[in-house]
This record gives sequence, C-alpha cells and structure tokens, in this order.
Amino acid sequence: MSERGVIVDNPYERLSREQVELIDKTSLDLLENPGILCYHEESVSLLEKAGASVKATREGEHDAWWVRIPAKVVKKALETAPSIVTLGARNPENRVVLDAEGTRVHFGSGSETNYWLEVEPETYVSKQDGHERVFPVIKRNRGNVDYLCRSAHLAEQLENLDFFIRNINVQDEDITTENKDVNVFFASLNNITKPVIGGVADFNQLEKVVGMAEIIAGGKAELVKNPVVSFITSVIKSPLQVVAETAEKLIAIARLGLPVVISTSPQGGSTAPIDEMGMVAQVNAEALTGIVINQLANPGAPVIYGAVPVRARMDDLHDMYGVPEFCHYNMACAQMARYYKVPCYSTAGVGDAKVPGIQASVEKMFTFTAVPFAAPDLIHYAFGLLDKTQTFSPDQAILDNHQIGMAKFLQRESGVKAEEADRTKKMIEEVMNSPYRMYARYARKMLRRGQIFAGFPFEGDAEDQDQTLLMVNEKLKEIEGKEPQHLSEDICHRIFEKTPGLLPRLNPYSK
Repeated sequence: MSERGVIVDNPYERLSREQVELIDKTSLDLLENPGILCYHEESVSLLEKAGASVKATREGEHDAWWVRIPAKVVKKALETAPSIVTLGARNPENRVVLDAEGTRVHFGSGSETNYWLEVEPETYVSKQDGHERVFPVIKRNRGNVDYLCRSAHLAEQLENLDFFIRNINVQDEDITTENKDVNVFFASLNNITKPVIGGVADFNQLEKVVGMAEIIAGGKAELVKNPVVSFITSVIKSPLQVVAETAEKLIAIARLGLPVVISTSPQGGSTAPIDEMGMVAQVNAEALTGIVINQLANPGAPVIYGAVPVRARMDDLHDMYGVPEFCHYNMACAQMARYYKVPCYSTAGVGDAKVPGIQASVEKMFTFTAVPFAAPDLIHYAFGLLDKTQTFSPDQAILDNHQIGMAKFLQRESGVKAEEADRTKKMIEEVMNSPYRMYARYARKMLRRGQIFAGFPFEGDAEDQDQTLLMVNEKLKEIEGKEPQHLSEDICHRIFEKTPGLLPRLNPYSK
C-alpha cells in the first residue's frame, strides 16, 4: 500500500444511509428516464448489447441517440470495476494505491491554466518615513512548455503533493494540435518521479503518449503493472450527454488496461441543479455512465469515479469554488463513490482570488479542511490555482503545500487510545513531583518525532508589513535551484527517436 497522503480517521458522512440510497435510486431513474444523449456510435452499440434501449435522433448536424440504461446494466458494470487502482510512478516508492474501501487521501495538482504568475520582489522608498521596504510585485505571463517543466520540477519537491496533473496550458508558437500531447506528457514525465495523470487533446496522439510511457516503464506488460501515466476523460458534457471524441478515447484507454478518471464537472445553476440533491444526483448519474461504458469496453479495467462539481456565480455565471456548496457537492460525491466501491477523484484548494492573499488563503483552507474529511482517494486542483482555474502561481503552490500539511495534521486519527493512558498518568506524576511542574521536555520530544505541528514556516518579523510572500519567493528560488530528476539519457534518446513531434529543446541531453 502507498504510504503517501493521509489516512482520515472515521470519515465524515454527510449523507445518511437512506440519503445515499435515495441519490442512488434517483440517479438510476435518471439514466432510464430521460436517459442519456449519446453522440458516439460505438458507445451506443456497447450499451445496446448490454440491455439499454436506443432511439436515433439528430442534434443539429450530428447523429445522436437517446439511450435509456437499465439499473441492472449499471450494477453489473459496478461489479466488474476494481475497488483498488494503482497509479504508477517513475520512482516506485512514489506509487499511489487507491482503495475505495480505505480512507487514505492523496493530494495533487491541475488544471491546465493559461497564465503563470511570477512574483518579483521590488524595493520602494516610503514617503512617510523615508525607509526602504521590499514588496512582492506580481506579473502574469502566458503559459509555455518551460513553465510546465518548472512546475513539474517544483511538484517533485513538494512533500504533500502525491500526483501531478499538468497545470500549465502550453501556448508556444511551435506547439500545435499534432504535437501538444507528446510534448506535455514528456515535459511532465521528464521532471517528476511521481504519478502523472492527464488528458489527451487529440485522439491520434494517444498511441504516441502510451508509447513513451512503455519505453519508460520497460514495455507494454510493465506499463500495465506500473502505469507511469494515467488518463482523464471528460466524457460527459453536462447535463447527461456523451461526447463522441472523448468516448472514443475512454474506450481505447480501457482496452489498454490503463487507469482512467471519468471526469464530470457540471456547474450548479447552469448545467446542473444548484441544490445539493439535484447536483449530486446528476453528477452521480454522469459518473456512472462513464464507468458503464468503460467496463463494457473492458470488464475489470481500472477506472476512477471523477466528480468535479462547481457552483455558478449568480451575477455572471462564472465558476465559484470557495463557497460552502462546493464542499457539500464534493463530500457527498465522495460518499457515493465509496458506496459503489470505486476510487474517487475529487477537488479542493482552488482560489477564486486572482492573487495570493487573505481571500485565497480563506477559500483554500476552507476546502482543504472540509473535503478531505469525506476521504476521497484523490484531491486534485490542490496546488497553486488562482482566479478559479485560470492562473498557476508557484509561490501559491508552496503556500498550499504547507496549508495541506496543516489540514493533514487536522485530519489525523485521534491520539486518545487505551495504551496511552499509563504513559499519560506516568508523565503527569513525574511533572507534579518535579520542582518546576512544566511539560516542556515532553513537548520537545513530540515535536522532534513529528507528533505536534511545528508552526507556520513563513512567519515574518516585520511589524509594518506581511512578509509571507517574500519569504515564500525565497523558498521557491531555493527549490528551483535543485537539480531536476530527468529521465536517463538512454531513455530520452529512445523516446525522441520513436516519438515524432517532440521539441528538441526539451531533450536535456541535446544541449
């Protein structure tokens, strides 16, 4: 079993057993009436052969089918879906094992943001007292492949980050539809030894991405045993529509035997009901649809229940992440995944704020402390995201790493145990019989053993300004100065030899 992440003692169950069963029944009823609107013919064929009823229709210029999926088809697919899924890694010690019946939570990155937020300290002279002071100045740059490499290298060093999802949208002039996927996956794999998860934008690039992973893992069979890449498929367009191109990817990945997340992300108030009952029933029905197609394509294929429900702002219909309903949705979906005994991919740690600061800290810590208590297997979006999912800040990622450390400490199991009673009585007796009656030496021992929290590491000493971001920026420079753990020269040579479209400047041995 993976030792990464944190075990949540007695996961919080937001829903009663009766409420879970009500959501299950409501979702299954929705899959029969109105059913799903599917734009992918092979998925329709698989569902029809399994017992679904199908009715052809037209949606604009596209062929489509209304598919009514009986409950028995869903339940049979859930029986073959594995409850344990392993995410492989270049370093086997970094593998992540997901157990739907366990309570270990893992934290990772995402989403594919458009902007990289750079912090540059600048010195200013105060008009009030003439003293010089240093302040962080923030600059936004458009994402590129170099920033992606930097973010993967940073992620390698963050002890609370367990898996990596690319968090930069590469917008270089030499990146095209035909070469984006291979360069994104290579940039990630070449800079981190933890599990790499990602989506494939172009179905035609899937074979090349898998080919790279096979070279790294040591062959096809070895890749299945140690899947150094896993995939995300947004197969559902909410509400309840199956996207043709993504369904094609989902089926292909299932037949390769590689882990895949069924990611469904409805927005409460626009593409899903805003109330908890309606949202959870719909997102659950959508996740089940993806799992059914996956299992019909290859029974027993590793699949992950992916729920990324968000809430709409009521003034402009943009996403909102730092609100209580967001936590409600995600906690309830984690409970539904556990009910079906399928590993869960969830969300926490997104800041609606545009820059690091009080708003970002409040929103992030709010979800960091709430969602993990429901014990989803994976929590993505947890590092560096600002302005919803538009901006990645490496400085914020370092702050998030320590905030997650605090949240993990909060989520640890209780220390109240029968075997601790004698030690406690002995300790108090010793203190009461000492001349000073102080517990300091016992506390220091616990601090050294990591049994008590050491405190916030970026505590400044200035009385007239918050120095946190400046101190974090110094830490970022220290981390980025460390040597990247690149793939070996031999593996890089083989990958570049067999993978058309890779940018030569990404090869660390060609310089």
